[in-house]
Amino acid sequence: MIYKSSDITKVYRKASQKDIDIWSEARDKEEPMKVKAREIAIALKLEMKISDIEFQGDGSKAIFYYTANDRVDFRQLIKEFAQVFKTRIEMKQVGFRQEASRLGGIGSCGRELCCSTWLTDFRSVNTSAARYQQLSLNPQKLAGQCGKLKCCLNYELDTYLDALRDFPDFETKLYTEKGDAICQKQDIFKGLMWFAYTDNFANWHVLKIEQVKEIVAQNKEKIRVSSLEDFAIEIVVEQEANFNNAMGQESLTRFDQPKKSKNKNRNKNKAQNPNGNQGDKTASNPNSKPNQGQNQNERKRNDEENQKPQNKRPIIIKKNEDKK
Repeated sequence: MIYKSSDITKVYRKASQKDIDIWSEARDKEEPMKVKAREIAIALKLEMKISDIEFQGDGSKAIFYYTANDRVDFRQLIKEFAQVFKTRIEMKQVGFRQEASRLGGIGSCGRELCCSTWLTDFRSVNTSAARYQQLSLNPQKLAGQCGKLKCCLNYELDTYLDALRDFPDFETKLYTEKGDAICQKQDIFKGLMWFAYTDNFANWHVLKIEQVKEIVAQNKEKIRVSSLEDFAIEIVVEQEANFNNAMGQESLTRFDQPKKSKNKNRNKNKAQNPNGNQGDKTASNPNSKPNQGQNQNERKRNDEENQKPQNKRPIIIKKNEDKK
């Protein structure tokens, strides 16, 4: 790649450690200077945005990059900057795309911005590029981080234009005995066009571009075809492969330990003794003692009697009567 002479700065000598220290100290001053510079610009009520500050290697001059919609009279601003920062000031206006390339960021595709990584020239992008690629004209999706149309809209534009050369015009009308039909949609990759009658826009008929050209050629000879149904093709919708989760590998709770239910033993006992008689349990279990249930009942009665207050006579305390 050939660069212009103005883009390449002059090299004087190899940088020493002292030069590197001066440069790193100047770089550390850039961020607090940018905040202070924005406050001064707001105080002077200037319609501009200071996006970045860059120091020279020796720290003798600072370049202020700013964006503005109109021309800005920043003579008073430069005086304020020179008084506060004690250095030489240079103001440089950049566009919104250049601002995004200097600041960088992540695009909607999940990768770094093209303008900040490899893109060097910024070509103009029009909404016609989105129309040729059949994209929805949604400004939130078509605009990039700079607020302008995305540069990537021009990447595949030539490929789409080459593919559209074989297509009939989108405004092509087909004349049939059943009625006139208008194009509703195109599929550039599959070479298909969707047409609908003017009196029934709900039903669309799919035609190949060869069939459309054939009908157009007959219409030029003032011959009407019978109907679009004779030329329409049926699109078979492929069923998506559904993968069955037989082993439970996609379950989020597959590593959780199952909770032990307390009602298992009760359900087993109910199944063995549907009438719920305790005498059957003792009969079915030969090792169980016959008087075990009675001893438990007696213990419960004794505990209840001990908890009840005993019937004792109340103690009456008489006060000494006053002697007469």
